[in-house]
Amino acid sequence: MGYILTHYWSELIQGLGYTLLSSVIALVFSTVIGTMFAIFEVLPSRTMRIIGRIYIEIFRNIPLLVIAMFFYVIIPMYVAKIDGFTAGTIGLTIYTSSFIAETVRAGIQSVDPGQMEGARANGMTYWQAMSKIVLPQAFKIIIPPLGNQFINLVKNSSVLAFVAGFDLMYQANSIASLSLDTINSYVVVGVFYLIITLPLSYYMRHLEKKLAN
Repeated sequence: MGYILTHYWSELIQGLGYTLLSSVIALVFSTVIGTMFAIFEVLPSRTMRIIGRIYIEIFRNIPLLVIAMFFYVIIPMYVAKIDGFTAGTIGLTIYTSSFIAETVRAGIQSVDPGQMEGARANGMTYWQAMSKIVLPQAFKIIIPPLGNQFINLVKNSSVLAFVAGFDLMYQANSIASLSLDTINSYVVVGVFYLIITLPLSYYMRHLEKKLAN
């Protein structure tokens, strides 16, 4: 392990940077997109509910690698040139958003319907009631499963290795090929992933306990 760390430190740090950047971008946009489609699923409009359900069912049931490869191979052929990092991050965002949408929808539906009715009776619009009354309560309820989705997102960012995204897994493959030390190459990268996910896991537990009080 020492040889890998000393001779390939810059590559590992570069991979860590790309992994963190992709994860943060995907986390922000998947949360926004997922929340939007979760709201679609609970709207009074049947058309919007169908749109929300179609989006979730399609992207939740297609492997992440297939989605990433679509943006890496197909989109540059027919639409616009994008690099592997962008393709992988877009795929990760879309894939994760479908799971977050289901989580948020469950949270919204677990809030007492009387909360929405009371807010509407007091003069709020549907969107005001949803954003100021329902969603804050829903997110408080879904902190544990949402935290798991965020941790899974970081681990799923390894898909970038398949589309030349220069993430940690991509660097692990490269280092293993150059050093011929496969075991230690992947052990070191596994430790780097733990450095990212363990603090996030502990923070989500702390946040869950804080909100429960």
